[in-house]
Amino acid sequence: MKNLSRRSFMKIAATAGTGVLVIPNLLKCSPNNRLNFAVIGVGGRGEASWTQVPQESIVAMCDVDDRQSAKGYEACPKAKRYKDFRKMFDEMSKDIDAVIIATPDHTHFPAAIAAMELGKHVFVEKPLAHNIWQLRVLKHAAKHYGVVSQMGNQGHTTNGIRLVKEWYEAGVLGQVKEVIAWQGKIDPIHDGYFRKPASFPPQTEEIPKELDWDLWQGPAAVRPFNNIYAPGTWRGFYDLGDGKLGDWGCHTLDAPFWALDLGMPHTVEGVIPNPMPDHSWVSEESVVTWQFAARGNKAPVTMKWYEGIEMPAIRPEWGVDKLPEGGMIMIGDKKTLITGGRPNDARLLVPDEEMKEFLKNAPAQTIPRIGEELPVQEWVAAIKNHTLPGSNFDYAASLTEMIQVGILAQRYGGIINYDAANMKATGRPELDAHINEPARKGWDYGRNIKI
Repeated sequence: MKNLSRRSFMKIAATAGTGVLVIPNLLKCSPNNRLNFAVIGVGGRGEASWTQVPQESIVAMCDVDDRQSAKGYEACPKAKRYKDFRKMFDEMSKDIDAVIIATPDHTHFPAAIAAMELGKHVFVEKPLAHNIWQLRVLKHAAKHYGVVSQMGNQGHTTNGIRLVKEWYEAGVLGQVKEVIAWQGKIDPIHDGYFRKPASFPPQTEEIPKELDWDLWQGPAAVRPFNNIYAPGTWRGFYDLGDGKLGDWGCHTLDAPFWALDLGMPHTVEGVIPNPMPDHSWVSEESVVTWQFAARGNKAPVTMKWYEGIEMPAIRPEWGVDKLPEGGMIMIGDKKTLITGGRPNDARLLVPDEEMKEFLKNAPAQTIPRIGEELPVQEWVAAIKNHTLPGSNFDYAASLTEMIQVGILAQRYGGIINYDAANMKATGRPELDAHINEPARKGWDYGRNIKI
């Protein structure tokens, strides 16, 4: 599978940030035009992705934990097996067209940049990367190397998010000046994603024989093993994961970010009732507020994220008695819109009969539909049709950067005056090391790329 020509790719890339892309028709993909895939991170979200491409060839699978990868290895017995993606690329680069990356957040970037430097198309689970500098590099590299990129925020392929954008652009909501989003409490004892250790730092435990613990840590600082990290509950540790805001923000905040063309905030504030003294583990209760400037004729926007704390107050004009466990509300001066934690199901906050009447004469569907929650299939089709999927890195890196500034506010509290042009939290030098994190020797990828 040859990469796009530089000229054709840049023509496509020029439209990537406009919010209106030519989405490929999934049915145009010839089953005879097979791609050779490598998978980095075989279990969990990796399995959810590679099982969506049965018509392609999976030639290599890489996972540091044999327990997590066993099912994948059994399903794809012809695929070569690796624990270190660097060795896989050394040995099999010529045999690989595209790479699916579904590892813990802190290892997304080195795997993705290594693949792109070899000219491989990349699909990366959300959130795209672990810090702002990484996001800027990935955005630049995807264009520079002429690869087709995609972040795996499933909701961006749905009809629901398209309705949000179409209704807003048709003037149904009027001017939107306020967005409210929320997620419920973390259960630190039973939650399979956010299990809290009994002590900090966690006690040292014996490393399972199936796990290469050094490779699992990747670019992060070396630490003793504890099962609280691997295989599944690393998300609560800020130097490995991105908390619930990082986990859910790419879903819940995708619709307002896209529809309102929010761009980067100028100010972000974090209110944390009970912060962790060393800022190492997620703030279980917080409110994050982003402030966005006017964009052309679009009004300035205040967006709030409530997490693990009292839900936003229900306003009488919304006409609801209860809010879902996670969701998003866009408040316009004409109408108000609500979605769940993902943007799949969008509706106006109006009586049912009024909603039915509205749908009879709803605004035209101007954005091509591609199916529900099909980011992998959209990416594969884009590779074969020489176009770009909707959550390509040009878009996805900006969405994730906006969220990453929120994570810094959630982690450290207070006000961040964000200088996006220079990737700086003005007057907050203690945040510099998190905007551009150091990496262990041997994992310091992308430093040769100028952004």
